[in-house]
Amino acid sequence: MTDIVDELKWRGLFAQSTDEDALRKALADGPVTFYCGFDPTAASLHVGHLVQVLTVRRLQQAGHRPIALVGGATGQIGDPRPTAERTLNDPETIANWVTRLRAQIEPFLSFEGPNAATMVNNLDWTAGLSAIEFLRDIGKHFRVSKMLAKDSVARRLESDQGISYTEFSYQLLQGMDFLELYRRYGCTLQQGGSDQWGNLTAGLDLIHRLEPHANVHALATPLMVKADGTKFGKSESGAIWLDPEMTTPYAFYQFWLNVDDRDISPYMRVLSFKSRTELEELEQLTAERPQARAAQRALAEELTTLVHGAEQCAAVVAASKALFGQGELAGLDEATLAASLSELPHARVAELGSVVDLFVEVGLAPSKSAARRTVKEGGAYVNNVKVADEDAVPAAEDLLHGRWLVLRRGKKNLAAIEVAAG
Repeated sequence: MTDIVDELKWRGLFAQSTDEDALRKALADGPVTFYCGFDPTAASLHVGHLVQVLTVRRLQQAGHRPIALVGGATGQIGDPRPTAERTLNDPETIANWVTRLRAQIEPFLSFEGPNAATMVNNLDWTAGLSAIEFLRDIGKHFRVSKMLAKDSVARRLESDQGISYTEFSYQLLQGMDFLELYRRYGCTLQQGGSDQWGNLTAGLDLIHRLEPHANVHALATPLMVKADGTKFGKSESGAIWLDPEMTTPYAFYQFWLNVDDRDISPYMRVLSFKSRTELEELEQLTAERPQARAAQRALAEELTTLVHGAEQCAAVVAASKALFGQGELAGLDEATLAASLSELPHARVAELGSVVDLFVEVGLAPSKSAARRTVKEGGAYVNNVKVADEDAVPAAEDLLHGRWLVLRRGKKNLAAIEVAAG
C-alpha cells in the first residue's frame, strides 16, 4: 500500500473525512473496499465527473478495491438541486443511461487481479422493496431533525420552491446503498464530492445503528471551480461531455487546451497521473512561458487519450496543428475535420465567391476593402495557402472532402466555409 492520503492531499483531492487518522490507518493496512456512486441524470458523464472517476482509479492503483455504483434507483429520484426540483425521467430512459454510464466508467478501472473492480446498480436491491419495508427497515433509523439540517435540504427549504418528499428522501436511499454494499462486499469507505457530505455521512450513521461494530469511513474531494468563479466543466456551448457524440474529441481537447493559466496547476494535480516531478516542471514552464501553454497541451493530450483513446487523440492533435498551418489539412479524415471546423466561426454558401467576399461573409473582415487590404498585406490564407490575388476565387477542387474551405487571417484568426450540397 502506498501512502495514498498524503498523495490525495498534495493533489488537492482531500476535502474532509470522518476520522482522518482512522482512515489513514485503514488505507495503510488495506486493501480497503470502497465505493463511489454516479447517478444517470443524463445520457453521458461530463468532465466534472472525471474528478470522482479518476480518484476511484487512483485509489485502485494504490491497491484498494473499487465498487462503481451507477444509480438505476437513485437516478429515478435525483439528488436535491440547490434551487429547484429535478425533472423525473421514465424508467426506460434511466435504464438506457445506466448502460451508457457503465460503459464510460469501465475503461478507467481494472476488473482483474486481487483488487479487481466491481460494477453495481442500486436498483438491484431497491426494485423489490415495498414502501412499508423501506419505512420500517430504513426510515426508522433516520432522524428528521438531522435530515433537515443537511445543506442541500436547508437551502431548498429556504427557497420559494421548497422541497418535495421525493427529493427529501434521497439521502435515505444513498444511506441504504452504503449499508447494502457493506453487507454484500465488506465495503467500508464511501468516496464522493464535498457537496455530497450530508449523504455520505447518512450512510455511516445508518451502518453504525445497524452494525455497531463496523469501522466505516467517508472521504470527500473538494468541488472544483474556475478562478473566475464560474462552474468547472462548463464552456460557452454548455457542459463538456465524455460521449464523443455529445462533445466531439476535438472540442474535448480544445476545452483543456484553453484552460486559464490560473486554473491549470490545480487541474493537473487533480486530473493528471503524471508524477509530482513532471507536474512541478510543467507548473514552472507555465510560470516562465505561459504563452507556450505546455501544461494545457500536456493535460489535453493525457485526458483525451484516457477518455477517447490514443488514435482519436492523435487525430485531434493533427487537426489542431493543421488548422494553424502546421500540418496538412487534406490529410485529416472527414469526421475529425468536421468536428474541428464546427468549433470555428463558419458560414454556409450556395456557391464559391471570391476570397474577399468569403472573408466578409464569414466575419474575418468587416468590409471588402478590409479584406482586400488583408490579401495585399499577405495575411489571407485559404486551406493554409497564402492568397496573393485580391480577385482570387477558390476552385471546386480546393474544397476539403468536397465541402469545406478553411480561411485564416494572420496567424490565429480562423473561420470555415461550407458549400451547400447540390
